[in-house]
Amino acid sequence: MSVELPEAKILAEQMNQQVLGKQVKTCQTQESKGLQRIGMLEPDLTVFDKLVGTKIEQITARGNVIVVKFDNSMDLVIGLEYGGELFYHENTDDDSRFHVKLGFTDNTALTVRLISMGVIQLLSDDNLDSSYVYKRDFDYSKLSAPDTEFTLQNFSARLSEKNKMLKAVLVGKDAIVVGISNSTFQDILYRAKLHPTRKSAELSPEETKRLYDAIKYVINERIRLNGKEDFQDMYQKHGSYMPAMGPHMKDQNCPECGTPIQKLSHGGGHVYLCLSCQK
Repeated sequence: MSVELPEAKILAEQMNQQVLGKQVKTCQTQESKGLQRIGMLEPDLTVFDKLVGTKIEQITARGNVIVVKFDNSMDLVIGLEYGGELFYHENTDDDSRFHVKLGFTDNTALTVRLISMGVIQLLSDDNLDSSYVYKRDFDYSKLSAPDTEFTLQNFSARLSEKNKMLKAVLVGKDAIVVGISNSTFQDILYRAKLHPTRKSAELSPEETKRLYDAIKYVINERIRLNGKEDFQDMYQKHGSYMPAMGPHMKDQNCPECGTPIQKLSHGGGHVYLCLSCQK
């Protein structure tokens, strides 16, 4: 259950509606040793004691990362990445499925749990850049859909500066955008009718617009439909977005032209595509 850009946006918006301004009464951690050993959780858990008595001042999401800012200049960096849960509920002693739990003075709680790779960090404002995931996704030299700076003009300009295959331009640390995973990349390229080995600088203006429109559509539609089907929001409600292309299309035919879907080794991984629609 990966949490990517659309799902992070959904969670941040729900948190802004429910927990913004709330005061922390308790902060608990558990099942931490394994996560600490591989750098996914703060090595010194006593740092979370600094949150007791504070209020939530701001909640922001960019890329796959959520940052919760408190009124004592501390920031909770949450990267649920390749598997994680963030739930809001009544605070009870029966809560067992969490790694970090914030209990509020109104007897509600926010619980965060990592299932696969991810990160939970508590850092001061001055030390945020020490977080790899924060530096990666809150790099404002890169674009983030559907934010206001993600315009066709800006996207076209960044795209034309590169002369790499599209995956390298859209996915990974050198991408011109943040928050697009390999699975989202496959969905976007199928909708844009582009082959993954195409180079960005070689795209025509019409192809560039198709790619831009596909990125906006996929991100906005996933937000509208409350995320992918395997995602649960803050209230444990599942999403309903189904990608048009990806591993789930293995051994199937293209829904548009009937051509058998192919699997291609590409960019250090695999992509699924229709060789007829994506020439």
